[in-house]
Amino acid sequence: MAGKKKLLVVGGAGYIGSHMVKWLARHDCDVTTLDDLSTGFADAVRYGELVTASLADQAALDRLFASTKFDAVMHFASFIQVGESVRDPAKYYRNNVSNTLNLLDAMVRHGVRRFIFSSTAAVFGEPSYSPIDERHALNPINPYGRSKLMVEQMLEDYDHACGLKSYALRYFNAAGADPECELGERHEPETHLIPLVLRAASQRGDAVTVFGSDYETQDGTCIRDYIHIQDICAAHWLSLEQLMQGASSARYNLGNGNGFSVREVISAAERLTQRSVPVIYGPRRPGDPARLVADAALAKKELGWAPRYSDLETIIQHAWAWEKTQSEMTRSG
Repeated sequence: MAGKKKLLVVGGAGYIGSHMVKWLARHDCDVTTLDDLSTGFADAVRYGELVTASLADQAALDRLFASTKFDAVMHFASFIQVGESVRDPAKYYRNNVSNTLNLLDAMVRHGVRRFIFSSTAAVFGEPSYSPIDERHALNPINPYGRSKLMVEQMLEDYDHACGLKSYALRYFNAAGADPECELGERHEPETHLIPLVLRAASQRGDAVTVFGSDYETQDGTCIRDYIHIQDICAAHWLSLEQLMQGASSARYNLGNGNGFSVREVISAAERLTQRSVPVIYGPRRPGDPARLVADAALAKKELGWAPRYSDLETIIQHAWAWEKTQSEMTRSG
């Protein structure tokens, strides 16, 4: 990619966004982060400029786009908790859909026509076959998944009407941490399995609740496809390169194609940390499919994407190194 590119990363103070900001800075991009810090952390923005504002503030968006001619926008600023989306759908439609609409309108007003969207496997709903490829029916079963699908549909319409080209990257289970241990997964409250398991191992968190042990899987627990945060960043970088070269809009699944059960994740964590993880078995959660595994052949073929950290052990090792830094901070603070 010739020349220094100017990128806006929306939600760059969050888990995936902060890793992306670092990746872009390391690849000689001029990066601006826009984040309202409702779930992100200012100290996670280690590179470039941080602009603290909400996507609901259209005047702030206009000021930002007027001040810098961005080559592209990456959007990570979504609420992501499935259970909360069921309890409070308005929060999800307001933030994930309406606020994204504000962002797209600001881009169009200011002539920015390249957009990379953080989507999700939740757009598929209950899988009718596995692994899931891009031909699978889109039938989300909760407001979180529906909000992401609505944005994907909006992007198709903005492409036709405004020439806004977009890549929507549908992650399965983002996991792991910066291999240099500068950044990691920080959600409050934490809902993702691997950090919950590692918090329990470090005694910084409570026992891990396993939701359902009677699924039709080899050990009765749910199977998920875990994708390293660095591999997600690599896919975004390849997407950016293609958009800069004039590519048409596209949608890709991102995963390793390998599924690991909840019990397998806990066992791997115990083996790697050499610590026991206390476990509580609870009932199934509504809407939890037994198996969610990606077929990412299309991303590999068309993006030239090849996951670098596809084994569960490496994902957990990087996440554990980060957890130990957080545990030490908690003890010393």
